[in-house]
Amino acid sequence: MPRPYALIVAAVAGLLLVLSGPPPAAQAADNGTWAVFPTPPEGSDKRSREYFAHSADPGGVIEDSVTIANTSEKDLTFRVFATDAMNTPQGGAFALLPVEREPKDVGTWIELGAKDRARDATITVGAKQRVDIPFRLKVPANASPGDHVGGIVALNTKVESVRKKDKVQVGVQRSVGARMYLRVNGPAAPDLAVESVTVGRSAPLLPWTADAKATVRYVLVNRGNVRLRPTVQLSAEGLFGRDVLTQRPRALKLELLPGQRVEFTERWADAPQLDWVDLKVTAGAFDEPKVARTTAETSFVAVPWQALLGLVGLLLLVWGGRRIRRRGGLRAMVRRIRRRKSAASSADSRDTDEEWTSAAPSTLTR
Repeated sequence: MPRPYALIVAAVAGLLLVLSGPPPAAQAADNGTWAVFPTPPEGSDKRSREYFAHSADPGGVIEDSVTIANTSEKDLTFRVFATDAMNTPQGGAFALLPVEREPKDVGTWIELGAKDRARDATITVGAKQRVDIPFRLKVPANASPGDHVGGIVALNTKVESVRKKDKVQVGVQRSVGARMYLRVNGPAAPDLAVESVTVGRSAPLLPWTADAKATVRYVLVNRGNVRLRPTVQLSAEGLFGRDVLTQRPRALKLELLPGQRVEFTERWADAPQLDWVDLKVTAGAFDEPKVARTTAETSFVAVPWQALLGLVGLLLLVWGGRRIRRRGGLRAMVRRIRRRKSAASSADSRDTDEEWTSAAPSTLTR
């Protein structure tokens, strides 16, 4: 009997938000087979918006509509639902929660449909057709001010392929989602922190025959209530304040959402090979002057350990060889001394015998 399929969302296309410097042109949520986007104005097929961007007071209500366009040659059936957004733990890519994870924020505030409103819906979109789905976003009266980010997702109900994972058959489905940016009016409190700075090193076997390399890891945490585009600068000093690394602040190609923490990894191609290094990671926010620059640092000793251990091993071999030779020389000296003592002892024994013989009393006669 075959094992049941496990559900896995293998692709969430069009959800990555790439930011570097000024805001780029918006990207469509489209995987080439179907697309999800805010409904254009009535009578227009042109996408005037590529994502949802709204603001409201706590307790406010927003009416809007999402469009699902089927660009394929056959009918497609989708499960449509609203959910929350997140940054991936490593690298910070923008993503929407998969269908099996329950949203807790803006994804719970959206109801689909014009009359019979529901958290999710199943619809079929004909080939080369589109369907407009109205929705209502009701902001709770106690909603916290700041940015609340999520999206509306269309998950293809068809299992496109089957994979094996730990002896279990896994059905693979694809989904596409349109981003939802909601700003709840109130005080904005941007706050960014750097944590957990560590350095890993690798050096050539023979020092200075090639460059040493290092890997810098650090964590950025958005502690505020608005989304941020972080900037990062790495700098390092060696002994006596010598500059060994200087970077200009640069904008990371991502958007850090409120409450998210993301680990980043950076390569240091020409790291010191023999030094005491103090490394600093300084973070700020692009186009957000209210965010104070924050710094975290760590120190490490750059030593060519492989070469040092090899040198120690060589010295031990030399010392051991000398000790062995010295012990061999001592043994030979001891043997010579013993032979001399033995020869001297034999000579003393012969002299004693002769004296004893000469000192023997003569025979007495009457």
